[in-house]
Amino acid sequence: MNRIIIFSMSAVLIFFSMTAFQCSSTELTSAKLYIQQKNYTKAKEALQKEIQKNTKSDEGYYLLGYLSGEEGDIINMMDAFNKSLGISRKFEKNIDDSRKYNWMNSFNKGVNFFNKATKAKSEDSIKTFYDKAISAFQNAITLEPDSADTYKNMSFAMMQAGRQDDAIKPLESLLKIKKTVDVYKILGQIYSSRGFALFNGYKTNGNVEDSIKAMEQYNKAIDVLEDGRKSFPEDQDVLLYLSNALISANKVAIAMETFKTGVEKDPGNQYYRYNYGTLLLQAGRYSDAVEQFSKAIEIDVAYHSAIFNLAVSYVKWGTKLREEADKEGKENPEYRKKYEIALPYLQKSVELKPEDSIGWETLAKVYAVMGRTKESKEAFSKADQFRK
Repeated sequence: MNRIIIFSMSAVLIFFSMTAFQCSSTELTSAKLYIQQKNYTKAKEALQKEIQKNTKSDEGYYLLGYLSGEEGDIINMMDAFNKSLGISRKFEKNIDDSRKYNWMNSFNKGVNFFNKATKAKSEDSIKTFYDKAISAFQNAITLEPDSADTYKNMSFAMMQAGRQDDAIKPLESLLKIKKTVDVYKILGQIYSSRGFALFNGYKTNGNVEDSIKAMEQYNKAIDVLEDGRKSFPEDQDVLLYLSNALISANKVAIAMETFKTGVEKDPGNQYYRYNYGTLLLQAGRYSDAVEQFSKAIEIDVAYHSAIFNLAVSYVKWGTKLREEADKEGKENPEYRKKYEIALPYLQKSVELKPEDSIGWETLAKVYAVMGRTKESKEAFSKADQFRK
């Protein structure tokens, strides 16, 4: 994952107001004095006595919530605030101000811990800071459940900490608040990765339950990415991840129909054409694949993936013709023509992506088949140079 930078919120200061009420009890008066002295232990003891004597003490619960917030105990803070509001709305503004202040404080703590984690050197320190960041963001969510930035930051912290599974819930919550293409892609990839791991487990241990669970994860990926496709039909990665998930779930026919329909509805969308062409290429329908990739390139002349796959379509087509001729003991010069057509597209491919080792290697093999030994060696050398 690329380095993620998250930003803190601007500080907002609030001041605790020691509002005096004529009918304040001895316990409330004592608690307020202790709070002024920052003797929170004694203040809480006084407030506990207050609410035991008066279960309808809206101010008692408000002050307890305030103290819990000062101690960073967000769960008990919100519980006390809710009890106060359940009695009356007298302290509603104070509670709202306190909630906003503590949300911002928790959010900024999360950002600070996150940034410390990115700079830490030891694994233990990195883990500790990420855990603290996640905890702080969780507090912020408790305080402000509709904050998209908080869900985003918490999910990023979880993923950076290697807790991809834990990131699913905040990512799902984030999509309900704000649909962004990156979240669709990240969540789709997480589900697909889970499906891949489970299916590999099934192939290793033969446990059918793993296979069933793998399909469930792939289907979740499909659902997320299909929704992403509807929201962001122009995003190439969403379309690619969707087609991969459909193929992994053995839904090739559905994938084919999905992108065929996309091409029919939006023939000027190069990404639909590319994904449809890729599926056709995988199915061995080379002529149809060539048509789709060619149309994609007409729309975007510098579309590298389409250019490369168009070349690959011709290469595979030529290889198929050669193999069929060899089986029959015949010579079919047509296969060389396919390689010749592929050649300029491969050259264009490495021109657009000069450090693509796969592009250079494919070009080298085509040169070799065509008897152009010198160019083949040079291309293989380039492939070795950029191969990681």
